[in-house]
Amino acid sequence: MASTPSKPGIDPKLIRQLADILNDTELTEIEVAQGELHIRVARELPAPVYTQAAPVAAAPAPVAAASAPPAAVSAAAPAGDAVPAAAKAANAVNSPMVGTVYLRPDPSADNFVKPGQSVKEGDTILLIEAMKTFNPITAPRAGKIGELLVGDAQPVEYGEPLFTLI
Repeated sequence: MASTPSKPGIDPKLIRQLADILNDTELTEIEVAQGELHIRVARELPAPVYTQAAPVAAAPAPVAAASAPPAAVSAAAPAGDAVPAAAKAANAVNSPMVGTVYLRPDPSADNFVKPGQSVKEGDTILLIEAMKTFNPITAPRAGKIGELLVGDAQPVEYGEPLFTLI
């Protein structure tokens, strides 16, 4: 009975349920607060490079397996786009979380940045709202915004490219 009074608000079943929610929804973290009790459960997912590489590698396989002539036609079209896509992927800054993107600080304001604009390391590029918290996504290094790859109020997944920094 001595251990029950020392931890009156912690319910192991609740923590297990939160962990199950993370697995079922592929969220990276979840927080619950009830009165003075505050529980945060988080997990680390594989590197975004793996997440991006899987769909790109998987898409051509079914086309090539379907029939030889369409595969040749399909292979010719992506070959022309392969260099820009590879350059875009190399310069892309990916989402560190699941949430909703906002390109401006409030609905009446201008976007944080525009394509072609120079930024310094740490400048806010956009916000991602996750669990009613606005998380600033900043420039990881100095450069120019090449392209905004997401739209305002667009939902994003973990590892999804947000913008390019050249």
